[in-house]
Amino acid sequence: MTLNALWDVRAPAKLNVFLHVVGRRADGHHLLQSLFVLIDWADTLHFERRSDGELRRHDLTVALPTDDLCLRAARALKAASGTTCGADISIAKEVPWGAGLGGGSSDAATTLLALNRLWGLNWSRAQLHALGLALGADVPFFIGGNNAWVEGIGEQLTPVAVPEQSYILIKPAVSIETRAVFSHPQLVRDTPRAILEGFDADELLRITAPADGVGWGHNDLQAVAELLHPEVHDAATLLQSRYGNSRMSGSGSVVFARTVSESNPALALDGELPSGWITKVCRSLPQHPLRDWVRDVESQD
Repeated sequence: MTLNALWDVRAPAKLNVFLHVVGRRADGHHLLQSLFVLIDWADTLHFERRSDGELRRHDLTVALPTDDLCLRAARALKAASGTTCGADISIAKEVPWGAGLGGGSSDAATTLLALNRLWGLNWSRAQLHALGLALGADVPFFIGGNNAWVEGIGEQLTPVAVPEQSYILIKPAVSIETRAVFSHPQLVRDTPRAILEGFDADELLRITAPADGVGWGHNDLQAVAELLHPEVHDAATLLQSRYGNSRMSGSGSVVFARTVSESNPALALDGELPSGWITKVCRSLPQHPLRDWVRDVESQD
């Protein structure tokens, strides 16, 4: 049966529970190790097939850049597959930009997964993975569909079973450009490599304060981000004082803490946050909601 539309398609955000910069390639790309965990903060996208081959995006909440990752993903899939189909892509954006949550990359991955289905292409996960890597380092993770230990520039994924976790997130009013952090001369780029074998989920999920020296793992980008934007340090300090742990996610401005089950831990921060700051309570996801929308192997036909 030919699909004409896909409604209410989710594009979940992620947290970097840790992020180590372990080297740099000759082409300038940084080599990373990280644990990516999917969370239930998500954008919602709608897709409608067009017979005229046009690709058009419609912003339902905030205005996005004219040529965003969703349109670039759609164009890339259309060109690579040779399809004559087009699509109207409508986006209800909820995950903030510059937060370190992978919102744009998740939208691009969801676009690839949805259009693969809408256009009847039947591409495999490996095919979409390769296309996604050309769009951005985080895109392959969202196509992979599992919480994962991530290495290389983002293309090497090892699924990790993550028990359900609860997190409280704070996003200061500032949004951070990834390039500004990765190009900073004070960025640590030689953290020793870790080996996944021997770690259990509890060790990988342990979150410590940036300076307490307890436990394992950190975010190498956090010190630079705090130097550029002291609000990030203030948010991390607040969460550390309240929950005993805090860390920045990715290269963005969101800091988060792992919490015990509470009806609404964000209420504890009422009156403590400056104007323009956002707080959100999230839970981890066991897998991407579109995990089963794509084949894991090439067709044998």
